[in-house]
Amino acid sequence: MELRRMELMPGVFLNTLQTDKFKSDCLSVSLLTALDRETVSKNALIPRVLARGSVRHPDMDSINAACDALYGARLIPCVRKKGEILAVGFYAGFLPDRFTPDGSRLLEPVAALLGELLLEPDLRDGLLRRDYVESETEKLLDDIRARVNDKRAYAVFRLLECMCSCEAYGCDDMGSEADAAVVDYVDLSRYYRDLLRRAPIEIFYCGAADAERVGAALRDALSMLPRGEIDYEIGTDIRMNALEAQPRFFHETMDVTQGKLCLGFRLGECMEKPDFAAIRVFNAAYGGSVTSRLFLNVRERLSLCYYASSACDSQKGLMLVSSGIESSRLEEAKAEILSQLEQMKDTVTEEELDAARRATASDLRALTDSPGALENFYLSQALRGLDCGPEELADRCEAVTAARVQEIARSVELDAVYFLDGEDMGSGPEDTEEEHADAEA
Repeated sequence: MELRRMELMPGVFLNTLQTDKFKSDCLSVSLLTALDRETVSKNALIPRVLARGSVRHPDMDSINAACDALYGARLIPCVRKKGEILAVGFYAGFLPDRFTPDGSRLLEPVAALLGELLLEPDLRDGLLRRDYVESETEKLLDDIRARVNDKRAYAVFRLLECMCSCEAYGCDDMGSEADAAVVDYVDLSRYYRDLLRRAPIEIFYCGAADAERVGAALRDALSMLPRGEIDYEIGTDIRMNALEAQPRFFHETMDVTQGKLCLGFRLGECMEKPDFAAIRVFNAAYGGSVTSRLFLNVRERLSLCYYASSACDSQKGLMLVSSGIESSRLEEAKAEILSQLEQMKDTVTEEELDAARRATASDLRALTDSPGALENFYLSQALRGLDCGPEELADRCEAVTAARVQEIARSVELDAVYFLDGEDMGSGPEDTEEEHADAEA
């Protein structure tokens, strides 16, 4: 599978992977905009509201009927956070021509329906329908409030919110309850029109159709797209170093039986010219696989954690460690997590390096088994300005050396620690997010 990229119209880029490997084709359209606390809830609402109805399909029953007529095609509104960029739009999955009972060609009508939802919403007096906006706002608020139900994910969310409080990255792709609650349908309508004019657009197609046919279908589907001055300057602010001389400590209490310890690191100087393959292998060796140091030592050998893993966001230059612990073992668990990183600065054995390379390469090659996974991968690559595919990146991972992994380990710097447990450690409600120096770290 070879990626082809072309510009269909100003600021609209089509990426195609031609293959007959899958039983389902996929097509996505993503409008790119800066992650911003003031507009993130509006961006979260736009695809939800657009999916409620269009000019020719004014309600969800009509849209569902249109999808059923296309042999069960799926159109899913989506908003994704990529570094400090939001990708706002739709993802469609549908049958390749060779699998339709009557040989129907579905690419064109699916693209047309997607374009209709995006560009021709069901309006009232030139504005997005107030009832649709209010209904979707309530659903968004429910989703925001439900974040706390998954304590593991909530702890990571709170770490990022506290650690990156002065950066756009500190908010997630739904925004805050306070911001979402005040979204007005008039302002949302104005913002939606502005987004269509200025946002760069990334389109991805994976399926059997050739690039020329896909391009023609998308040009027709997006023929009504208004274009103004395109905002090409959106990007991610990568901070190399911790915010303060000593790592900040944030503590929060909640009705939980298992403590959640999360550590946030800056990847540091290695982000000046990031080697994405080496960062992946480093993360797999440290905490991103079942052969990692955190899993084998902190979790298995020492039994300090119920779970312990790391994940890198190389778009932003961060590494996060997430763990579940007995609250009484906070200092012991934290010290061992940091100790394993310190040890990697001096020694990476051939055995653990080989396991990390194989795990990383295997995960990358597994992406080629799913059109949805490929779509997400290539969207990230487009935002980085890269065009290498999963196979090529897997080959690069297999060539990463121990010295390169150690170099990244020496570059990493602890910035913040977040601890969620059921016991009050002395902080009142007004200072649970106060920054504390952590001398031991």
